[in-house]
Amino acid sequence: MILLLPLKISTELVLGLCGSSSTEKIRIFRWWFRVFSGMDYAPESGMVLIPTRFVWPYGGRDVYISGSFTGWTPWPMTPVEGCPTVFQTICSLPQGYHQYKFVVDGEWRHDEHQAFISSNIGTVNTILLNRESDYHPGPGLLNPQMPHSGSGSSMDVDNEALQRMIRSSDGVSNGPFQTMSDAALEITQHRFAVFLSTHMAYELLPESGKVITLDVDLPVKQAFHILHEQGISMAPLWDFSKGKFVGVLSALDFILILRELGSHGSNPTEEELETHTISAWKEAKSYMNNRIDGRGNAVSRQLVHAGPDDSLKEVALKILQNGVATIPIIHSPSEDASNQHLLYLASLSGILKCSCRFFKSSTSLLPVLQLPISAIPVGTWLPKIGETKGRPLALLRPSASLSTALNLLIQAQVSSIPIVDDNDSLLDVYSRSDITSLTKDKLYTHINLEETTIHQALQYRDDPFSTYGYTSQKCHMCLRSDPLYKVMERLSKPEVRRLVIVEAGSKRVEGIISLSDVFRFLLGT
Repeated sequence: MILLLPLKISTELVLGLCGSSSTEKIRIFRWWFRVFSGMDYAPESGMVLIPTRFVWPYGGRDVYISGSFTGWTPWPMTPVEGCPTVFQTICSLPQGYHQYKFVVDGEWRHDEHQAFISSNIGTVNTILLNRESDYHPGPGLLNPQMPHSGSGSSMDVDNEALQRMIRSSDGVSNGPFQTMSDAALEITQHRFAVFLSTHMAYELLPESGKVITLDVDLPVKQAFHILHEQGISMAPLWDFSKGKFVGVLSALDFILILRELGSHGSNPTEEELETHTISAWKEAKSYMNNRIDGRGNAVSRQLVHAGPDDSLKEVALKILQNGVATIPIIHSPSEDASNQHLLYLASLSGILKCSCRFFKSSTSLLPVLQLPISAIPVGTWLPKIGETKGRPLALLRPSASLSTALNLLIQAQVSSIPIVDDNDSLLDVYSRSDITSLTKDKLYTHINLEETTIHQALQYRDDPFSTYGYTSQKCHMCLRSDPLYKVMERLSKPEVRRLVIVEAGSKRVEGIISLSDVFRFLLGT
């Protein structure tokens, strides 16, 4: 965001910004020093310098501007009074064409809502300053406040316009800085879908690795100990009697088992979990969900899987449509699905990593990826005051019971819940997969889900930390100002399933964005 004002100054101090001779460079340096040190000059030949206010409205801790007019040296920006997420600075620029970027918390950034181009130093914003008499602000620039006649110069700006911009950056209004064109969305979704449709599942296979498979006749107790020890949240199930894969066992199954056994008024004993096999649990689960045939027999849910020659789009859609996190990639040489070979467990993060690698050097092909996530309909956000529509965002305090958390995970059909303090600032995240930590020291046999708090449950997981000293590496965050591509890169890491959107500084939770959110948006599902 830029605000402009004309100011008269001597031409002797400015020869241009792109001179190549040493004499010119010295004279340019002198000009930089005098302009940025605030020195005054008597007008001589009427060269125009235009005090230009640059604004970064997307938050951060340390924000700088760096451009052709600073010799690409970072120049500090300061927070706007009353709005700590908006930073500004004023630089006096000569007429002509300029390029600039922002440095936000050590990262090069550009403002998608201003004019920008791709250059040999990456994507940069641009601005063209004409003669005072010819100047007409273009789209994206705020109208300048012209100096009053008789005054030497004025640094007044259109503060009302600036406040409109600030309100927009805070999400109060949907102004021109929070827009996404239908054409940009259509192009992005089309090109993303084409990429996924023309790349196959076998491209996800690593050069080496291991896949854990469980026998359906394995005791439930042993199965969940394996999940915890291996650091995985699910595993495919193999039925030797049928000679094929028949399903998966996940952390959600452990949650349901604990709730079911706990509903009888007592904790599950070692003997109960030792005698209950996975196949017996799956059959009981089918009865619980009323999946029975006409003769009253339990009907197992069909295994959701893909083949190595299925497209990445088919794999992604199977994951989204079935509400699962991972599906097995199975190769079967024969048509009757016998002699199956488990090749890989495909997830959205693996597909996203492949996509980010492909588009890394050509993100301009997907224009929406450069927009801040606050400008696009992706993720689940806390509703604004007066809003009733939209999916609610589940939040819990550390004092809430573990039973409350588990019930919420199931009822809200989410994989994680942000844990916040009394100011709604993020402390940690409790996820479905965290339930397997109760296998340590057989905790599940002597804890009460109603009496155990989330804080205690997180201690079992992280081992140990001071009271409310949350340091979990599972707590991954982003800002509403982060571009979608940056969010996608972070989500493509195997250990990251979702990002909690927080306010810069306070870490107040504003929303949450998951892998499935990104894929539903990019695939238009």
